[in-house]
Amino acid sequence: MSFLKEVAKEIGNEYAGLVSEGVAAGDTADYIDTGSYIFNALVSGSIYGGVPSNKITAIAGESSTGKTFFCLGIVQHFLESNPDAGVIYFESESAISRQMIEDRGIPSDRMMIVPVSTIEEFRTQSCRILDKYMEQDVADRQPMMFVLDSLGMLSSMKEVQDVANDKAVRDMTKSQLIKGAFRVLTLKLGKANVPMLVTNHTYDVIGSYIPTKEMGGGSGLKYASSTIIYLSKKKEKDGTEVVGNIIKCKAHKSRLTKENSQVETRLYYDRGLDRYYGLLELGEKYGVFTKRGNRIVVGESTVYPKSILSDPQKYFTPEVMQALDEAAAKEFRYGS
Repeated sequence: MSFLKEVAKEIGNEYAGLVSEGVAAGDTADYIDTGSYIFNALVSGSIYGGVPSNKITAIAGESSTGKTFFCLGIVQHFLESNPDAGVIYFESESAISRQMIEDRGIPSDRMMIVPVSTIEEFRTQSCRILDKYMEQDVADRQPMMFVLDSLGMLSSMKEVQDVANDKAVRDMTKSQLIKGAFRVLTLKLGKANVPMLVTNHTYDVIGSYIPTKEMGGGSGLKYASSTIIYLSKKKEKDGTEVVGNIIKCKAHKSRLTKENSQVETRLYYDRGLDRYYGLLELGEKYGVFTKRGNRIVVGESTVYPKSILSDPQKYFTPEVMQALDEAAAKEFRYGS
């Protein structure tokens, strides 16, 4: 409609426009691979997708559930797929080292660690970086990603001052500060087309009728995030030796896929995420694979699942992967 186009010009908002022409801060054109096909499907509805390239994605869980590991894996794939990209890593746990980054195959000269201790410090520095980024001409802007690891370890200026003054008083302003920070950041990130990963801690809700996990820090991150994934774990053994963890991933909130969907992926101590873990269960549910007893039917023979996952290139052919991608759309996307 010509009237709507005139209105878009008149109000002076450079990002306003007809939906048919694209939503500047809302449309997601690209996804960042997470390193696990089934996790990609959980957050985007496609095994070839991943976390959205211009939204806030929160990964929450208890200690040692792989939150930082997931983030570093996504950072690695982001930098691999964008040779000129950079990552701003806001770090509040003093857990990241140069050796850890380089051992993961992440180019350390394209990743900047920004230590932050308070919410105010994170808010100010992240906004300054985004404003500086937006000052560049569109053609000169290289892809960029933000990571905050973790929100749960950030204090407030009031909390720091109370500790310095030996006051044992709970800070009641923290959740409001977090909400205010993400109110400012959400649209800025969308306009700049900068994705952000946020890790956070979960705790048990006291007095709940059934066991319930909740994120700390109030409701600010819940409203700002496009996707919130809760992680929990159990040990993975090879005989009697513990070789890693089975990570249970639940979509607590998602604007792209069905909420409350759950998958399991495997995190090895020595080689990271098992890229193909979880695909056999998805394929069995939608008829891509047929199970006979405790084996999978392949042609005229039957094979143990462990054998398939140990040699995935042999069994996960392009045709099988296409069928699995269609199954993922049915399982996780809205309206499928």
